[in-house]
Amino acid sequence: MSVYTGLTQSSINSNRQHFPRRSLLRIKKNALWQIENGFVLTYTYLEDGTTVALGLWGPGDVVGEPLSKMKPYQMECLTTVEATILAVDNWYQLTDTLLHHIHRAEELMLIRSHKKVEAMLIQLLAWLSKKFGSQVEQGRLIDMRLTHEDLAALISSTRVTITRLLGQLEQEGLIDRLSLNRIVVRQEDIWYYEI
Repeated sequence: MSVYTGLTQSSINSNRQHFPRRSLLRIKKNALWQIENGFVLTYTYLEDGTTVALGLWGPGDVVGEPLSKMKPYQMECLTTVEATILAVDNWYQLTDTLLHHIHRAEELMLIRSHKKVEAMLIQLLAWLSKKFGSQVEQGRLIDMRLTHEDLAALISSTRVTITRLLGQLEQEGLIDRLSLNRIVVRQEDIWYYEI
């Protein structure tokens, strides 16, 4: 079901588009993208070129420049993405969408508030597994193909640090790293991990 309730089903189907992995969703004035399949990272840049992740979105989520005051604002497809363009003619109908955006941003802010990068990474993996993961025998599979650089951007760290910490978490049996940057989080173990 669409979070945005202002469109008919026929207009939604006629506006569905496909985007390859690592491509950008086009910025549209007075329009949003509803993600049908795949995952999208929204981000901006600081003056020094540092990437700052603004959010991570999946099926059912809505993204677009009208929901942000950040300039520049980019929407990168982390996987192959199928998305529907939503014209924003009736802003009053966006209440649920806006509340969802606020809640997701708050969750990411809380993860970033930890003092140690290790704590941020553990909380991020737990959050990703809860929001976007699927249950498998060993735990919860995060099948988003997030690179170490993607994870670093989400918590304002470096790729080298994330690579080191993922290796440490794997060695301690808290996660399993699979091919194509997929991660299995041993949910019960990760929540009790002491930093």
